[in-house]
Amino acid sequence: MSVTQNAPATHASAKPVTLFGPDFPFPFDDWIAHPDGLGVLPSHCHGQEVAIVGAGMAGMVAAYELMKLGLKPVIYEASKMGGRLRSQHFEGAQGVVAELGGMRFPVSSTAFYHYVNQLGLQTQPFPNPLTPASGSTVVDLEGKTYYAESLADLPPLFREVAQAWAEALEKDARFSEVQAAIKARDVATLKHIWNDLIPKWDDRTFYDFVASSDAFKRLSFQHREVFGQVGFGTGGWDSDFPNSMLEILRVVMTNCDENQRLIVGGADQVPHGLWELAPAKPVHWPAGTTLASLHGGATRAGVARIARAPNGQLAVTDRWGDTREYAAVLTTCQSWLLTTQIDCEESLFSQKMWMALDRTRYMQSSKTFVMVDRPFWKDKDPETGRDLMSMTLTDRLTRGTYLFDNGPDKPAVICLSYAWMGDALKMLPQPVEKRVKLALDALKKIYPKVDIASHIIGDPICVSWEADPHFLGAFKGALPGHYRYNQRMYAHFVQKTMPAEQRGIFIAGDDVSWTPAWVEGAVQTSLNAVWGIVHHLGGHTHASNPGPGDVFDTLGPIALPD
Repeated sequence: MSVTQNAPATHASAKPVTLFGPDFPFPFDDWIAHPDGLGVLPSHCHGQEVAIVGAGMAGMVAAYELMKLGLKPVIYEASKMGGRLRSQHFEGAQGVVAELGGMRFPVSSTAFYHYVNQLGLQTQPFPNPLTPASGSTVVDLEGKTYYAESLADLPPLFREVAQAWAEALEKDARFSEVQAAIKARDVATLKHIWNDLIPKWDDRTFYDFVASSDAFKRLSFQHREVFGQVGFGTGGWDSDFPNSMLEILRVVMTNCDENQRLIVGGADQVPHGLWELAPAKPVHWPAGTTLASLHGGATRAGVARIARAPNGQLAVTDRWGDTREYAAVLTTCQSWLLTTQIDCEESLFSQKMWMALDRTRYMQSSKTFVMVDRPFWKDKDPETGRDLMSMTLTDRLTRGTYLFDNGPDKPAVICLSYAWMGDALKMLPQPVEKRVKLALDALKKIYPKVDIASHIIGDPICVSWEADPHFLGAFKGALPGHYRYNQRMYAHFVQKTMPAEQRGIFIAGDDVSWTPAWVEGAVQTSLNAVWGIVHHLGGHTHASNPGPGDVFDTLGPIALPD
């Protein structure tokens, strides 16, 4: 149901599970760490401008790597740098943040941690349920409350659910075989198994996988219900029940839902850090050059239009009407924005690509945070000797409640509620104060002796990603039958067979990746785009360090017939 969290493993350690595939088993972590670099551009391209739409993690990684190669990225941002790595500081409290977007990062995200380590950022275990970092966990279902410090402390029903899930993965998805191939980076075996699983599970939902498995068939409906409410690893997964089972298999097979860490001081330090980071040996640019210095300290405004100019260049117009032309453009915004917020000329993508971009399905997500005077939940109940309050999973409105201890000399933070889909939509029309009250009322039924409100200081912080016009949702959740759409989007960076009018514009982001909602997908697709832009401009990779496009014909994801 949950696992112990460890420090981030390196590729050189005892063959860890990483986000190596399974759809495209390319070693992105090795590629970006190779001493020969990511490629070479013709000298006449040095200093040439390329447009990056969006200053989230995908945009910042691509901009940073392209700058290292001698290009001048021009970053456009309509909202806030960092995208969905959005760490909002509580007023008056240094380093005390609410992580409105990405907040937990599995150590299997080795390409992401490459940049975290470059920036020297501190991480620590995320307080997920039933992990040492949380101390204790309370599971509240159907009005009954269970206190636990490990899975063994919960009633047998919960262990039966965890065992059934493990058995279903093994029998119906060859879980251990896939993980062994990932650990060994055995490309042939991994592709053979995964390519066999794709047509079996693309058309079937997560719930279908659970309900049809022999492991769960032997059990009651209540077992499936408990699985949906409190789930495995990070909590309940019933919000994902309509998704394609392939989405879930990728998460668990690459350990996305295990060994997660947080960035001390805020996850947005990673994209902000890349903005200020000077590469050790930049091509063309003088030592000390940063993305910030190339931009004069600020990104350009958001993009209003992308079109093909008469001279064949790509014309990008910002929201104030300024138009500039580029040989290449990378869009890292969520794909729906290419039809809602950005007037994107239709001929830039094929109709099949437009189908994929428009049919991407986004999941809703809401969070409600409060700052409290201290980590009071660590106080012991004099009657039971237990923590006053715990990381909480429940079927009530709050769903998931997380507790963040910033140290004895700092205020603490409670994520009162973290909910998805229907549960998130219940919060959508509510003002901040009503969201907090609803959450406190629900938690009062679980902790009747705890006065949470008496500890709250400052103003609450909330988010509903589906209400933000620059996002329209939190992250992708592919439905059955969406594999073909994802394959088209992911493979788009290899443009050698495309007509000329569709070349030069690239897409990246976690919604383009195979692992939506996980920052590693944003990083990997941005690196794909770096390869694509370099080759579009006449450059190439080093023979000693081939890139993703060089091996895509042999390692790339299979294309199911239309």
